[in-house]
Amino acid sequence: MKVALNWLKRYIDINESPEQLAELLTNTGLEVEGFEEVETVKGGLKGVVIGEVLTCVPHPNADKLKITTVAIGEAEPVQIVCGAPNVAAGQKVVVATVNTTLYPKPDEPFKIKKSKIRGEESLGMICAEDELGLGVSHDGILVLTTDLPNGTPAAKYFNLESDTTFEIGLTPNRADATGHIGVARDIKAVTGNEISWPDISSFTTDNKELEIKVVVENKEACPRYSGVSLTGLTIKESPDWLKNALLSIGLDPINNVVDITNFVLYETGQPLHAFDAAKIKEKTVRVKNLKDGTPFTTLDDKERKLAATDLIICDGDSNPMCIAGVFGGKESGVTNNTTSIFLESAYFSADSIRKSSQKHQLKTDASFRYERGTDPNITVYALKRAALLIKEVAGGKVSSEVVDIYPTPLEDRSINVKYKNIDRLIGVKIEHERIHQILSLLDIKTTDKDDHIFTAIVPPYRVDVTREADVIEEIVRIYGLNNIAIPETLSSSFLASFPEVDPGKMKKEAGLLLSANGFQEIMTNSLTKASYSQQLKEYDESENVEILNKLSEELGVMRQDLLFTGLEVLTHNINRKQNNLKFYEFGKVYKKTKGKYKEKMCLALYLTGKNEPENWIRKNESIKFHDLYSAILKIFNKFSAESIENEDFHSEVFDYGLKLKINQKVIAELGKLSKKALKLSNIKQDVFYANVDWEALLKKVNTNTVFEPVSKFPEVTRDLSLVIDKHISYQTIKSISLKEAGHLLTNIDVFDVYEGDKIDKEKKAYALTFTLQDKSKTLTDKIIDKTMSKLMQAFEKEAGAVIRK
Repeated sequence: MKVALNWLKRYIDINESPEQLAELLTNTGLEVEGFEEVETVKGGLKGVVIGEVLTCVPHPNADKLKITTVAIGEAEPVQIVCGAPNVAAGQKVVVATVNTTLYPKPDEPFKIKKSKIRGEESLGMICAEDELGLGVSHDGILVLTTDLPNGTPAAKYFNLESDTTFEIGLTPNRADATGHIGVARDIKAVTGNEISWPDISSFTTDNKELEIKVVVENKEACPRYSGVSLTGLTIKESPDWLKNALLSIGLDPINNVVDITNFVLYETGQPLHAFDAAKIKEKTVRVKNLKDGTPFTTLDDKERKLAATDLIICDGDSNPMCIAGVFGGKESGVTNNTTSIFLESAYFSADSIRKSSQKHQLKTDASFRYERGTDPNITVYALKRAALLIKEVAGGKVSSEVVDIYPTPLEDRSINVKYKNIDRLIGVKIEHERIHQILSLLDIKTTDKDDHIFTAIVPPYRVDVTREADVIEEIVRIYGLNNIAIPETLSSSFLASFPEVDPGKMKKEAGLLLSANGFQEIMTNSLTKASYSQQLKEYDESENVEILNKLSEELGVMRQDLLFTGLEVLTHNINRKQNNLKFYEFGKVYKKTKGKYKEKMCLALYLTGKNEPENWIRKNESIKFHDLYSAILKIFNKFSAESIENEDFHSEVFDYGLKLKINQKVIAELGKLSKKALKLSNIKQDVFYANVDWEALLKKVNTNTVFEPVSKFPEVTRDLSLVIDKHISYQTIKSISLKEAGHLLTNIDVFDVYEGDKIDKEKKAYALTFTLQDKSKTLTDKIIDKTMSKLMQAFEKEAGAVIRK
């Protein structure tokens, strides 16, 4: 947001330099991102003066040129060759002297030099409007009507003035500082200089020729609506003081009435809107909601479809004239033919305006302020201020009483504040008198004071001050953070607890591990299509977290599973002939269960296509389930997660897969995606997908891992071949082995699986290698044979295995 120094000085005495003022504002929380000197006209018309044409004769060597002598306040007149058809003796003109730089276009300057034109000397230039950068006309030179003496700087005649403009990075909470007076409040709080509000005591109703009735149907979205009518107006160009003010903050002047509404907006922070009163049917204004899809053409000449939630300013026939607080309509706007207006000054609900602004993708000066929260108690003041200024620049009369519909006034907020909390949060003890002085300068009254507590009475325009901590923040920002000394030793009023498991560190380590194993990280949008959960019954559509102000159905809900957005990434790459993919993503998923919103962090892995590019030493093998399983185990082993159990499962999403559990808690689900799941993104090739409950995994991380030296006693291996029923899983074999062999069994490897015509079609053969080791002594053949015998007996009894010998 831009504020101008000269504009600020209308309301408060400022003795600080621009540098000092920038520092002052930044220290109060209005961070000045930069400031610059701004000229109403580029170059400030330096070197351009008022002159008088003394003589004007035809040029002897050119039919369309004339030779003039011009008095410019110097000892002798100067000769200037001029080609303007309207130049004549006796005129007061604008003269650019030698060595003056003009900016007819900001990026195309040119310098006036001594020259000879068709053999005649020319010592300057008599200027047209466009050559000075004051307009676009080039019909002839500017001829002035003025008594100013020759040689007077033209900037004085045109009331040009340079100014310093500050760019403030306004944070969303500081709705109170969206106008120059709001910024002046902070200057007052620091310097103690009083603010001089513009006087509106001269406001009166001249007649009642144009009474406009106002009906507010949606009082929740429009708690207060004020308005007044003006007649007999002349729409024309704004006076110089008004144009200069707007230009200083980067606004282009439009016409005198619209410029006044913008001026008061940037003065007080209160948006205003002027309607052409002749366009208001039945002389009635209705504030209401219209049917969804109602067409409405806005000032930018675009037809928009209104939403049922949009608050609309309508006429008596319920024809839309304005999207309240956002944008005006083409038909009801002020034009050069307007002679009477209805001026609106209202307080709208921030939520209502925010929804409409988002829905129509319209960001205006008015919506910027209404979305943050305006002052409900300033509507009438701003209205009267604007009406007086309009009468000043456009003539006319106030032709109605002020309409002010405010059925339920917003009360001041009462907040109890304890001195001990002020001292604790700020870190220094501030005198009680100084605390009350600061709050008083901020328009926050204090009552019910004693030695321990007081009550702060906060006006409604301070929308960000709602609790004790906010009041304390107000105190410290005016007291000055720079005035709080940093102690030699730091202390805290609480003992911080540092978790043994650092989620950020664990996430980084897992990412590095996966990247080292050929995976690429992806990041996808948390917003996705509602249709995904509709197509897969495994996801409950009622658990979708819907976006209230969604921009499209494509981004209408928060994702329930990383799968949805991950498939979109796979499709994007496969459609571009990138078929061999290994991706991982850390991201949050969201659900609404029993009215409560839940989110959790998950890790997703996606594998599809070939494992590696084919070359002379390796076959081009397709990715298999065990490639995914291996990657997941590496992560589990990285974090020393123990006692992992496998459980087979299949679902609507997976053709087949495993659930990995630790202490009966499902930590991960992984498997081959079903055709129905792949159909969500029209993927034709196999995809293996793992979904890890990252938060649950971190709870199972073993942080007490002790690194042991390599045992000095040897390990031995024994192979065993089993023929078992097809339905018996490896997990069953593993569980039996661990139970029977106990601590001696350090590893099991499956080095072959056979299914074929040499055994029963309902059977399969496992070839296993068992690794045995005793870390306290060397294993004897007797112990080894006894252990293997126990294993074989258990396999035969519990798994119905046939031992192949």
